[in-house]
Amino acid sequence: MTNDLRRLTFRHGALFVDRKDAGKMLAASLTEYRGQNALVLGIPRGGVPLAAEVAEAIEGELDVIVARKLGAPGSPELAIGAVTSNGGRYLNDRLIEEIGVSNDYLQRIAAAEMDEAHRRETKFREDRPAPKIEGRTVIVVDDGLATGATMRASVRSVLKSAPAKLIVAVPVGSRAACESLEAEADEVVCLNRPEAFFGIGEFYEYFDPTEDEEVQRILSEFRARKRAERSAQH
Repeated sequence: MTNDLRRLTFRHGALFVDRKDAGKMLAASLTEYRGQNALVLGIPRGGVPLAAEVAEAIEGELDVIVARKLGAPGSPELAIGAVTSNGGRYLNDRLIEEIGVSNDYLQRIAAAEMDEAHRRETKFREDRPAPKIEGRTVIVVDDGLATGATMRASVRSVLKSAPAKLIVAVPVGSRAACESLEAEADEVVCLNRPEAFFGIGEFYEYFDPTEDEEVQRILSEFRARKRAERSAQH
């Protein structure tokens, strides 16, 4: 069944069955990186199921990069930026100025979220060392781009370690977010850039939350498969 015919069975607006489906479709657009020892970094939690599909398809290494949103004072659901554990940072300067966020608040919340990002990366890696980035092709994957805040922080984090090439890969994204990232990454692979964009979940038939346990299971099973494959080759 073609993608166009298949989508006729979805609820209105949906492009993908679920994250696994979106990951397979995204992987099909990244086959040129197969066999290049690319590093595929999923942004937890929703980006990890897609990243696993990509890493499997291109025979790459799978890991995570945790980006934490910075919530506005009194409105934690309103993102004014995002940070990663190593200080990769994106700030929405226009919004920060508009609502009058103080530098003291920014420093405090950024420090707290950097610590939390480090804690979560350590948890997901199960105390394994962070992967080598320098000189490698790195593909950062998420389940979609709305504002692009966490992806921009992630991109800036990866760039600190001098990758040979940095690719942003998502199945769907707002035009504004994709265009902003094109100025920072070497390549942005976005399968769909709808004119109307209200939220990532509207483009999935099933968009249940991905829990920490699911992220850890995906990572553990992927590593176990790769260990088994290496053993079989010797």
